[in-house]
Amino acid sequence: MKTLAISTLTICGIDELPGNSGREVTHVLSVLDPGRPELDCFGAYGEHQRVTLRFHDIIEPLPGQIMPSAEHVGEVLRFGEGLRETAAARRSGHLLVHCHMGISRSTAAMLTLMAQADPAESEDALFARLREIRPQAWPNSVMVGFADEQLGRQGRLTQALGRHYAHQIGAQPKFRVWMNDLCRKRELEMAL
Repeated sequence: MKTLAISTLTICGIDELPGNSGREVTHVLSVLDPGRPELDCFGAYGEHQRVTLRFHDIIEPLPGQIMPSAEHVGEVLRFGEGLRETAAARRSGHLLVHCHMGISRSTAAMLTLMAQADPAESEDALFARLREIRPQAWPNSVMVGFADEQLGRQGRLTQALGRHYAHQIGAQPKFRVWMNDLCRKRELEMAL
């Protein structure tokens, strides 16, 4: 993300946010459930720019829940454009992306930002970088699909996502149980 003049990248869950308040965070992308009250922990963060998106972490429509949409991923990309446009005005920065657990929506958003910032980097290299930032990354497949399309990656991000899922299941077998329990069998099938 050097092209964005962001020297530090962090992905976390809500419970980890207080522990990041002293880390000079300059930019925050929050992905929250629609009904969740606003978080008050950012008052301790000092000056930073923050964008909040609200949708559920699902991959199939469920009654009363909001699916990730192409528009949501478009907002992530607009956030990334804003980082690029203001890069000349800063020497460094710290981007924090979070969702409820710091596993699915936030990792998909960070992957989207990395793919946008480094269009020549291979998809597998992007996922390897993502795992360095957040070892438990399991990006939301719907979001990655929209990012793939909007960034013109012609299905390569989605194909690499399947390889990433296979890697994660091998490294952390608990993902097979978690994703099965969360009705995300389609993502498990992508890993085969």
